[in-house]
Formats: sequence, structure tokens, C-alpha cells
Amino acid sequence: MILAALMNSESALSAVDEAARLRRGDPDALAAAIARYQHRLYRYLLRLVADPATAEDLFQQTWVRVMESIRRYDPRRSFDAWLFSVAHNLAIDYLRKSRPESLDEMLPSGQMRGDGLAATGPDPLDCLLEWERADAVSTALLQLPAIHREVLTLRFEEDMKLEQMAEVVQVPLSTVKSRLRRALDGLRHSLEQRSGGNQ
Repeated sequence: MILAALMNSESALSAVDEAARLRRGDPDALAAAIARYQHRLYRYLLRLVADPATAEDLFQQTWVRVMESIRRYDPRRSFDAWLFSVAHNLAIDYLRKSRPESLDEMLPSGQMRGDGLAATGPDPLDCLLEWERADAVSTALLQLPAIHREVLTLRFEEDMKLEQMAEVVQVPLSTVKSRLRRALDGLRHSLEQRSGGNQ
């Protein structure tokens, strides 16, 4: 427990140091920050836009925007939350331009497979069952509106606190809570329908 707390505090200190180095224009800091956030940020963008090529483009645009606006970053804020809010804004702009319909609209199911969450169990049957569950959750997640996919991703994949999520999506805390509740209900309903249809 103490080791985990120490590792988290070291991680937070290195993120603060990276942000300070980014503010000074250190190119090594940019490479380190991209390496640190590469998988998390790309996965977040992929969940929002549901297209790997677009998520890659938005990932790159996020870092360009970060370098353009790093001087306006307030070091008292969480760098993670600030970075994800930059990505959020770019993704929402993209979705508004490419899909003029409401961001609350459902996506067609089966557009994309999951991100391949693999089980670590040694038993092949357990691995197969875990893969099927991950695939079912990923498919159900894709059927949710973008704002619901976003809060689920931030909460459960990025392990953000509700306050950080509110900062990223730029809505009141109560709105984040209600979106999260609706997203969980929608995910549960979709999974129940899927499992009911397969029996």
C-alpha cells in the first residue's frame, strides 16, 4: 500500500516536471509525455470517435494543440485532466463537423471490434470466455452515445475521479454523475439484450 502511494506520488511529480519542461519548450519532454500518455490518450480518442485513423489524427492534433497552448496551462491543475480536456475538445469538434446529428445518437452496432482486452489466465477456456466478455462489453460500449462512452472510458479505463472527469468534459459534477449513471444503465441494458438474444 505504501509502495503504491509512493509510486503514485513519484508519477505525479514526474508529470509536473514534464509539464514544466514542456512549458520551457524542451523537445525531450514532449517525447517523454507522448510516450507516457500514448496508449491512454489514443484509447480515449478511439472510444469517442470509433475510428482508428481518426483517433490517430486527433492524437497528433492533441499534441500540436498542447504545444501551442502549454504556456496557458495552469500548473495547479492536473496535467492529466488538462491534456484529456484538450483531446476532448478536439474530438467533440470533429464529431460535430463529421456527424452533424446529435452526439447523443446511437452508433450502428458492429462498426469496430474491441481493443483486444486479453485475459491473463493460463486456461485457454478462461481466455476465450474473457475475450468474449470483453468483446461483448466493447460492442455494447460502441452502441452507447459518445457522451456516455466518454464518461465510462474516463472513469473505468483512465481511472479518473469524478471531479477530474468534470474538468475534462467541462460540465458540472452533477452532470458527470448523471451521465455516468445513464451510461452504466445503457451498458447494462445493452448487455442484457445481447445475452438474452444469445440464449
